[in-house]
Amino acid sequence: MGPKALGVQGINQEVDLSILSKKQVALVVKREDLIHPFISGNKYRKLKYNILEAKQRGLDTILTFGGAYSNHIAATAYAGKLYGIRTIGVIRGEELGQNWMHNPTLAKAHEHGMSFKFVSRTAYKEKADISFLDMLDKDFGPYYLIPEGGANLLAVKGCEEILTPDDKGFNVICCSVGTGGTLAGIVNSSLHYQRIIGFPSLKGDFLKKDIRNFTAKENWEINTDYHFGGYAKVSEMLIEFINYFKEKTNIPTDPIYTGKLLYGILDLVKNDYFKPGTKILAIHSGGLQGIAGMNLVLKKKNLPLIKV
Repeated sequence: MGPKALGVQGINQEVDLSILSKKQVALVVKREDLIHPFISGNKYRKLKYNILEAKQRGLDTILTFGGAYSNHIAATAYAGKLYGIRTIGVIRGEELGQNWMHNPTLAKAHEHGMSFKFVSRTAYKEKADISFLDMLDKDFGPYYLIPEGGANLLAVKGCEEILTPDDKGFNVICCSVGTGGTLAGIVNSSLHYQRIIGFPSLKGDFLKKDIRNFTAKENWEINTDYHFGGYAKVSEMLIEFINYFKEKTNIPTDPIYTGKLLYGILDLVKNDYFKPGTKILAIHSGGLQGIAGMNLVLKKKNLPLIKV
């Protein structure tokens, strides 16, 4: 996946909010979401070297895993279309097999050529087991396997390219955390004086071990205070923040990852977590395609919608 097909670097956009001026803290958002409308942010980074590896192995099929509104599924489908690779998505929730065409993420992934295999949530938990993978081999033949969320060594290698020499002036770098691959890549390419903070979208503190599989550095930490109840859990307060932030900065964020990230950063600023003079770089990891699906859920719950 090269520069002829995609832009390879997001621009840095400074955020101008009164709370930042009051606390004398600078906040800049690296707009990785602008890399590509479908393969944006960390999904581009994670897929880049995996697609090259699949091609080098002579494999014309990529198989991966994800949920109903997975950014990774959406990005993999489009990347397959772009590079002439067959894509298969193993989707959590067999009930989705009855009405996937009404799911914006899955409908778009199918439009881009992805085939689906819907499995129960119980079976999905066994997706790393040899017996489960053997079953997939029988169903689909030879394929290149990318794990859920795309986190493997090649994904981390891609995420190491998020930071550039122009980012050496930031002493704090913040990013969302799903499976941990993006954070690990950023940590690996960070400088010794930079402090990396990950904001998980999942409830719990189990990610540290996974992240340590990909990095030997210790200049990072996980803040588990801003998951809003867990993966894909949202509140009216979070929705209001996402809409407020978009109105004030013209930067859209999603309710799964980047909305929680920016909410967390600004809440920490408000509570004097960062010293005056701190320069923060927040990584916008894309994921905006999931807003359409989330708005369907919010509408059913009679909650405010995310403005797009």
